[in-house]
Amino acid sequence: MARGSAVAWAALGPLLWGCALGLQGGMLYPQESPSRECKELDGLWSFRADFSDNRRRGFEEQWYRRPLWESGPTMDMPVPSSFNDISQDWRLRHFVGWVWYEREVILPERWTQDLRTRVVLRIGSAHSYAIVWVNGVDTLEHEGGYLPFEADISNLVQVGPLPSRLRITIAINNTLTPTTLPPGTIQYLTDTSKYPKGYFVQNTYFDFFNYAGLQRSVLLYTTPTTYIDDITVTTSVEQDSGLVNYQISVKGSNLFKLEVRLLDAENKVVANGTGTQGQLKVPGVSLWWPYLMHERPAYLYSLEIRGKGFDWPLLVKDFNLLRWLGANAFRTSHYPYAEEVMQMCDRYGIVVIDECPGVGLALPQFFNNVSLHHHMQVMEEVVRRDKNHPAVVMWSVANEPASHLESAGYYLKMVIAHTKALDPSRPVTFVSNSNYAADKGAPYVDVICLNSYYSWYHDYGHLELIQLQLATQFENWYKKYQKPIIQSEYGAETIAGFHQDPPLMFTEEYQKSLLEQYHLGLDQKRRKYVVGELIWNFADFMTEQSPTRVLGNKKGIFTRQRQPKSAAFLLRERYWKIANETRYPHSVAKAQCLENSPFT
Repeated sequence: MARGSAVAWAALGPLLWGCALGLQGGMLYPQESPSRECKELDGLWSFRADFSDNRRRGFEEQWYRRPLWESGPTMDMPVPSSFNDISQDWRLRHFVGWVWYEREVILPERWTQDLRTRVVLRIGSAHSYAIVWVNGVDTLEHEGGYLPFEADISNLVQVGPLPSRLRITIAINNTLTPTTLPPGTIQYLTDTSKYPKGYFVQNTYFDFFNYAGLQRSVLLYTTPTTYIDDITVTTSVEQDSGLVNYQISVKGSNLFKLEVRLLDAENKVVANGTGTQGQLKVPGVSLWWPYLMHERPAYLYSLEIRGKGFDWPLLVKDFNLLRWLGANAFRTSHYPYAEEVMQMCDRYGIVVIDECPGVGLALPQFFNNVSLHHHMQVMEEVVRRDKNHPAVVMWSVANEPASHLESAGYYLKMVIAHTKALDPSRPVTFVSNSNYAADKGAPYVDVICLNSYYSWYHDYGHLELIQLQLATQFENWYKKYQKPIIQSEYGAETIAGFHQDPPLMFTEEYQKSLLEQYHLGLDQKRRKYVVGELIWNFADFMTEQSPTRVLGNKKGIFTRQRQPKSAAFLLRERYWKIANETRYPHSVAKAQCLENSPFT
């Protein structure tokens, strides 16, 4: 068993110090500086959905050529948000097709008159296919939601006498097909005795609502015409010194002078460098809590969080709840979260398994060459965006794919290899719910991530079986693959306020008892080869309507309004106990005082 522990830590040990080396081109988060300005475009946009039968009227009538209101009635739509939840029009709730957004912006005169200034339009997320026009000119297209995309629009704003007014039009299509990520299918229902002519539904293969729209911030920002396009950072430790290796990409000119300064949390310079690549040495470095303490990584313990959109009050509330619980990690299930979430993880010491939108890969036709190419492109965008976040310790390329299929084995092998080429320093995984003997993708991952719901989706109510079945699961997977294991999902549906003793399904008591049985099984393995446990889910969330979901998924330990269920207090006790053991393994006295302290 000592060998198993060594294998686990060998795979997870260097996670903090990774970064992507195989990418070209940058996607730096916009920040204001003496040479850069930002203009946020959040707020009310004009909006309309194309309800025509073919959803193509907007293109046929060229709505982008003039103000949107001239082509028909519009409504106010907040950005960022999902358009599904805003209107009282029931048709928008489940709308599938093209929707149109528009915003007029007045630019500062210096942006339009100074030819030494670049003006860039950046869209944080548009689910799932977007076309962007600026003053009626086709400017930018992007496939896939959840990730940012941008275009240099200087040539559109720095023409004419005073083109200070800018009209931005964005058309977004949320249709999911076999080649999108996540995939889906469109089903036409042709029985005219039941359905109108042309009636169709969007079929999805994941358990969350297909919210869509401009779900993250839109902004304009400037740079000089000679500018830093990308920065890549890799880090390591040499005795008590931190080593920061950097590579900087400069665009626009070969004539420049580059100085590098590394600042600490108090904005004091701790190291200097020059040139586009080099190494900075920081003596007396402190390791980033919670992941690397006492020269070994911590055990991952937390909950799965959902984060399709972006809202500052909700984000801060959720991180306060994570700190209250004593949790130290989460997976971005099942898509990349907003960049501000990743920044908060860096700030608060929360470990992230960064997952792409590879969820719902349930059918054989989803593992085709077009999908594979798109999946690889998405992983490039994910790694490019998040490579420098110390919080990101692992990439996940999919959640619960049909990994027993031969075609899935080749598909996953290629995506995993591509991700490793993009970033050789971090482990790569996907989350499996397949049989250990049949899984075709597991041989290629660095860490096994497993989803299982014992005594929930089968053996209903039989909590006494959990420990045996969980032990069998772990032993089978570890014996076959000899890799560290994370229990990446487990849990039970619970309606707040439902109580029953003895515990029955859907009551708070049943959720609490189920978690207790899992914890007994996890504790048998977590000092060996099980290196993490992530409960499904942090908070209740919305799904498609079905007889098995009562206003969404209720597996959260918090309600959708962020109020605790009974299980939250059980987890708080467990997580702080593990946190204390991890940070002060040899001092009970010190551990007693940690519970009410924030992460450092």
